[in-house]
Amino acid sequence: MSVIVALPPEQASIIAADLELEDVDVVVAEPSTVAGMPLDGVDAVLISPSRGQLTGDIVRACDRAGVRLIPIGTGDSRIAARFGLPEPLPADASAQRIIAALTASDSPAGDHPSASSRVIAVWGPHGAPGRSTLAVQLAVELARGGRHTALVDADSVAPSLALQLGLGDESPGLAAACRRAELGSLDAAELSRLSTPVETSGGTIEVLAGLNRPSRWPELTARRIHGTLAACRDWLDETVVDVAAEIDAEDDALDPGPPSRHAATAAALLEADAVVAVLSADPLGVSRFLRGHAELRHLIGDTPLTVVANRVRPGPLGIDARGQVRRTLERFAGIEDVAFLPYDQRGADAAALHARPIAGVAPRSHLVAAVRRIAAGLGARGEVTAGSSRGSSRAARRLR
Repeated sequence: MSVIVALPPEQASIIAADLELEDVDVVVAEPSTVAGMPLDGVDAVLISPSRGQLTGDIVRACDRAGVRLIPIGTGDSRIAARFGLPEPLPADASAQRIIAALTASDSPAGDHPSASSRVIAVWGPHGAPGRSTLAVQLAVELARGGRHTALVDADSVAPSLALQLGLGDESPGLAAACRRAELGSLDAAELSRLSTPVETSGGTIEVLAGLNRPSRWPELTARRIHGTLAACRDWLDETVVDVAAEIDAEDDALDPGPPSRHAATAAALLEADAVVAVLSADPLGVSRFLRGHAELRHLIGDTPLTVVANRVRPGPLGIDARGQVRRTLERFAGIEDVAFLPYDQRGADAAALHARPIAGVAPRSHLVAAVRRIAAGLGARGEVTAGSSRGSSRAARRLR
């Protein structure tokens, strides 16, 4: 058995000596050098779960070589969890315990998110149909299903996720991630630093807050959004992106002119592996959705599209509200499969009052149960197989 020990010097010398007594071949190395080392014949890398040492480059290098990563020490256990690694071993773990962890499973280095990661964009027309509320709750339900989930506010017109979740607007968030993506320095470790973890009833979700002033929209260019979401695929399992209503053509990297006002929305939709389109279940909301649906479908091509009717109630549409929406969408847009979210004003008010997802303040809400079914349906219809990059490939073709 061969092991690389990439730990602080004093701890590394103790663990290396113990492992050598158990006939383990040990190489002591600096964490920053592991990603560039030849890993052929190496069984595992022991590393501290801290932001400066456990990086996306190391995880990717170990995944490619089939080398297991074993976190050891009192760093941030959330960092290990973000990369799909097991709970860190104690800093004073014995050689026998480390060897037991190495031989506990035949799977290499944990399940890296990039094998099945995907980007889900949540879009809706003008008129506040509930895009942000659905995006938040969808992220909560995906996290509840055991998926490491990020929530990204790419709405360049009216960003609201930070306010909905009670976060300050001083966090760097998406704008900082986009700047680093343009410089080629955005990786999983940097995304973990820029995001804000939010504890929910479904688990922890990582939030990349949006712009604190809509006037900063030129910072969210198409190329930057593509680069950021591509990095998110190597970061966590699921990335839920809340986008604005207006769809513009992407700004051209070869065009010296200014960027398009709504290029961030188009870029996120092009990068997405699945799109959730939400409409308000009233005559005006359905009409607005029908006007934008054709443009949306033209932009995303064959990307799976889930249509969700929100705030379904008999008032604006009569007794058979669901039937009215379903028949109208089928007649004018050829949409036969529609999911419905009931109107839950009490739950929405409680969520706004406490700045928490609806699932955290009204876990028995029918709305929560309906979003849970939508999340399960996305998993059934929109699984991304290993090596899939449907969104990235389409975005790359557009940029070329």
